[in-house]
Amino acid sequence: MTVFKISAENTISLLDSTQQTGENSGETFSTLQELGALAERWPGSRLIEIWNSLPGVEPVRRFTSRQIATTRIWNAIQHLQTSDGAEKKAPAPKKAHTNKAARAVRPTAGGNTKAARVIALMRKPKGATLHALMRATGWQTHSVRGFISGHLKKKLGLKVRSSKRDGERVYSLKP
Repeated sequence: MTVFKISAENTISLLDSTQQTGENSGETFSTLQELGALAERWPGSRLIEIWNSLPGVEPVRRFTSRQIATTRIWNAIQHLQTSDGAEKKAPAPKKAHTNKAARAVRPTAGGNTKAARVIALMRKPKGATLHALMRATGWQTHSVRGFISGHLKKKLGLKVRSSKRDGERVYSLKP
């Protein structure tokens, strides 16, 4: 039977059942029910810290309930294995760095999709009028403007230039 040990620093270690668990530097458990009993005494923030420190999990800010938290932690630590009777600790999580500079520019749509047609029209030297984009896609004006703002600017990170020519709105892509 496998025994898990959790330290005061929220590090979960895996002990083989033959190893001594005499060190009082942490609490031990071997079943989901034992983990649940321990978790009853812990603040909710500790469950969140434990979950977020596990490798390969999506970090959370809160759990719906203590039972859900303990079940998710239990399922996540089941992949830990001992080798040669040695104690194995869960490695520290990798910090996810998400900022606008890292996301930068995504690849543009290819093929014969509506997105590809819009981009091709906007890449022309004189750009494309709002009505030309509407004809190419079959969309209404608000849909074209929403696509340009949401998909091209925000999602793909393209630089879009908007101007008026002869009283008509013209969109083009900055080189």
